[in-house]
Amino acid sequence: MSEADKRERRKPDMRRQRGLAAESEAAAYLSRIGYVVSERNWRCRSGELDLIAADGDTIVIVEVRSRTAGGRFGTAVEAVTPRKQAQVRATAQVYLRFAGKEGMRTRFDVVAVTFDRSGGLEALRHLQGAF
Repeated sequence: MSEADKRERRKPDMRRQRGLAAESEAAAYLSRIGYVVSERNWRCRSGELDLIAADGDTIVIVEVRSRTAGGRFGTAVEAVTPRKQAQVRATAQVYLRFAGKEGMRTRFDVVAVTFDRSGGLEALRHLQGAF
């Protein structure tokens, strides 16, 4: 197996690790500002919710996106496309029904995490009511 093939095989693992690190950074940040994070990576057939938290009496569905500084694929915020927003909304409806929380005030936030080239946290941006 060539070195290029080995690097390609490692990419999904590195991407998943970066995603988990971003979710951990986001959860820690939200806890510091007073949110109560109740779920991480809630899954059903329609998709996955990265974080589910409470901000007072509001249920907050948090989409976490990460990028490496200077990367080629735009910013983390730009990755929350209208298609992704629709998928998150649909999955949130399933969660709310499942959890018996239909009718409760709900908000969709985005936490965009940027890592430097060595994997350290460079920036974290929180958009309340992003969509």
